[in-house]
Amino acid sequence: MPGRTLKTEAIVLRSMRYGEADRILHLYSTTRGRIGAIAKGVRRPRSRFGGRLEPFFRLDLLLHEGRGELLTVTSVSTVDGYPRLRSSASSLTVAARACDVVLRLLDSAEPNPPAYNLLCRYLSMLDDPSMERATRLESELSFRLKLALAAGFAPELAACASCGEAEHIVAFSGAAGGVVCASCEAGSFPLSEDAHRFMVEAVAKPLAEAPVAEERALRQAERAIGETLEHHAHVRLRPAA
Repeated sequence: MPGRTLKTEAIVLRSMRYGEADRILHLYSTTRGRIGAIAKGVRRPRSRFGGRLEPFFRLDLLLHEGRGELLTVTSVSTVDGYPRLRSSASSLTVAARACDVVLRLLDSAEPNPPAYNLLCRYLSMLDDPSMERATRLESELSFRLKLALAAGFAPELAACASCGEAEHIVAFSGAAGGVVCASCEAGSFPLSEDAHRFMVEAVAKPLAEAPVAEERALRQAERAIGETLEHHAHVRLRPAA
């Protein structure tokens, strides 16, 4: 409805310069899912918004909903700026990839509280000096798996996605949407027991307790996640760390 004011909490996924002084924002919110917004005059020296409308900021926002597709930012306050994350090049890079996955996978205007809370937890981990493992490939892939689950695209891991066989799991099929047995492995790629175990445990364990695995198993898990989302969500992810 034109002229409505929306109050919401949101995380800035992406911020792009627009015109002489504005920014276009991609936001992920608690109440509206994905939001596109414009912050007018934000790049002027005396802007009331300061430097808060940058990626990874968690904000309380007032947005004006006019006739266009973009909402207009009218008020903003910081919930968490994750300052320590911003002082680490590796954490910044991982946070950018996490926000990019959210941007690509969750394009709906429907709220998804599990996905929003997952992103908040991951940014908090990257901001915590005691959580150095947050930047490791295990944590990044655990985040992607959990986000796929929250979005409704988690791969089948308990039994063959083609025939339901629970034993003799030897491969993974993105087209089938999960692990497959020896009888159904046509068109799949080999999946080691370690990679299968990692994926099962990554879904079950808290994000801060991501399981450890060897590089080969992790790359197989990354491929499995990527092919599942490519086939079923029509989303292609950027490579992880």
